[in-house]
Amino acid sequence: MPEISPALYRAGEGEPLVLIHGFTATWRCWLPVLGELVPRFEVIAPTLHGHDGGAELPRHGEPHSIARAADFLEEHLDALGVGTAHLAGNSLGGALAFELAKRGRARSVVGISPAGGIRPGDDAAAQKIIKVFSRMQKTTKQALPILPRVMARPGLRRLALRDVMTRGHQVPAAEAIGLARSAVNCAIVDDVFSILRAGEAGARDLDQIKVPVLVTWGSKDRILPMHVHSPRLREEIPGLEFRVHPGIGHTPMWDDPGLIATTIGDFAAQHAESSAPAPAAGDPEAAATAA
Repeated sequence: MPEISPALYRAGEGEPLVLIHGFTATWRCWLPVLGELVPRFEVIAPTLHGHDGGAELPRHGEPHSIARAADFLEEHLDALGVGTAHLAGNSLGGALAFELAKRGRARSVVGISPAGGIRPGDDAAAQKIIKVFSRMQKTTKQALPILPRVMARPGLRRLALRDVMTRGHQVPAAEAIGLARSAVNCAIVDDVFSILRAGEAGARDLDQIKVPVLVTWGSKDRILPMHVHSPRLREEIPGLEFRVHPGIGHTPMWDDPGLIATTIGDFAAQHAESSAPAPAAGDPEAAATAA
């Protein structure tokens, strides 16, 4: 059944496509691409646990690692009746898509500036991520009383959102305000910082991914620079397809909605079950496999 709530967007028919947002965001970051994807797939876009509008985390639980976040997401998908699906994830969502793929939940994966590629022991890269998000959290909290005035002006929207996208002026003012407020309402910020400081933010066992994977990166990514965070993924994920998108940022759905929607939709369609060739007539091996 279709649903639009703070916790979930679900609409469309066809093969399931799960869109997984990034750290401090919500499912609404996918708004610009939904119009092109819903006619092609059943689109399921949850707000992750511990994020604004998502389910609350247990008060006393394990550290909110990639694996633990994937546990919660997998439980959510189970509750929604979603088994395997095409997965597209941005930033943290990309790392979660890789983790679910290892668990056999993916039909294909598109990672958009995905997290998880940080190398073990790269303290400098970890500290840079913490620094960027700490600055964004601090400045956003300070600006909350004047957010409507700031976001009302396209030039100021672009400046305010410069860390996460290159064309923030294209975000409607109301969405920009919501994006900023959701970021400071994220409950897992300290947990993620702890995981980064402990050197536990890298994805593991990437060679266990057995489905088609496309990774794309904006050349203007200020949060997870491509030259630092992509090499491990390119080295370790079997058969990885890699693309660079010039001029766009870390969360590029508003930067170039058509490009991102087409990238996700075409890759998923290329690897859809419905696109698999039918067994040739008289091929006993294929017929036996199909049976």
